[in-house]
Amino acid sequence: MIKGHRIEKEIAVQEFLDIISSYSPDKIKCTGHTFFRLSEEQRKFFKCKELKVFLLEKVPVLAGLQHNKNHAVFYEYKENTVIRLILDISLTGIQIVTFYIIGKKNIPRMQK
Repeated sequence: MIKGHRIEKEIAVQEFLDIISSYSPDKIKCTGHTFFRLSEEQRKFFKCKELKVFLLEKVPVLAGLQHNKNHAVFYEYKENTVIRLILDISLTGIQIVTFYIIGKKNIPRMQK
């Protein structure tokens, strides 16, 4: 994994929820890069609207700040998988940079 994509600091789940609570759905945007890792079949299901549901309605299992200053947040998805969202959070909004579907065993273990 590229160093910039590694999580350098874990953020408490409640702290992360507090950070994003001030953003309305219209302040959350997907970029041209958000869906580039998906197959054509996956692109039929995953739209920006579905990703916003994760951010606004679900509680993550882990949140952290990456070395590149983007936020990484992990949500339960389907059996033995999670969705990892990479976010660029600024004062004016949230950009969903990209996301991955990964196995639960691939969730980073944070050092205490």
